Amino acid sequence: MVRQIGRYDSEMKSLKMGAFVRSETRRKGSKRVRALGRIPANIYGKSATAQNLELDSREFEVLVGKAHSEVILVDLTIEGDSRPARLALVQDVQHHALTGKVLHVDFHEVKPDECVTIRVPVESTGECPGVKAGGTLEHVLLKIRIRGLPGELPDQITVDVSNLQVGKVIHISDIVPPPGVEILGRKETTVYACAEPLTAEAATEAAAAEPTKQPEMLKEKKTDEAKPADKKK
Repeated sequence: MVRQIGRYDSEMKSLKMGAFVRSETRRKGSKRVRALGRIPANIYGKSATAQNLELDSREFEVLVGKAHSEVILVDLTIEGDSRPARLALVQDVQHHALTGKVLHVDFHEVKPDECVTIRVPVESTGECPGVKAGGTLEHVLLKIRIRGLPGELPDQITVDVSNLQVGKVIHISDIVPPPGVEILGRKETTVYACAEPLTAEAATEAAAAEPTKQPEMLKEKKTDEAKPADKKK
């Protein structure tokens, strides 16, 4: 077992963005909002009523461009609202299947002193000696669940593989989290592994056994109406 100290990107910093209260709802209302160059959005949280918002399309694109990963902490200023200042995580972004244009955004409101659970990307650093010996570095766990205060959460966790030999693995338990952050999940879950080299015969058998991939079915787009966070499905 190799104890991984690892390297962590800087703590997640909140990015400022403006928003507006959205009065137009349902499909026709959303179309009119998009025609004005804005994006329909919802914000919800444990201690707040769900609310319909709209965002400036260009401003949201700039915000995403500034983010270091897909996990984005936003310092929202909602124009004309009784609680204009909100701290929220970008929970979900819906894109058009063909154009990639942003259709809808969901925010999860959080408090600075409230621990939250998110999934962040896992990246590797260093040269794996097992690869030099002919092995293959396998990235088994692409994202990892972590828990902590919004201001202490990292954008991603980087794992050092410079001691990983052929036939060895790095588990969740081998990763030391940043101060104030807890890594969740089964401790024995493999994050990285260095597989032994395949013989020519084994490689041929593996290729023959690989199933034919089927095209993905597009999921039905959910409604963009804000719903109370505590409403049971």
